[in-house]
Amino acid sequence: MVTHGTSVAAALALGSDGCSRTSVSGQRRAPLCGMGICQECRVMIDGRRRLACQTLCRDGMHVQTRP
Repeated sequence: MVTHGTSVAAALALGSDGCSRTSVSGQRRAPLCGMGICQECRVMIDGRRRLACQTLCRDGMHVQTRP
């Protein structure tokens, strides 16, 4: 459970190692800029591609990170 207004990127950092995806070369990637510029926080939210740093958590959302 996270506080109202928490970004998905912040929730990932609080609840795991913060990794949101793996690069094509196999490197683990995590949010860097927090503004949507770097696009390192790409995740799937409810079946759609989203930036975790630009998306606020809400009840019932399904977030998938890329291993």
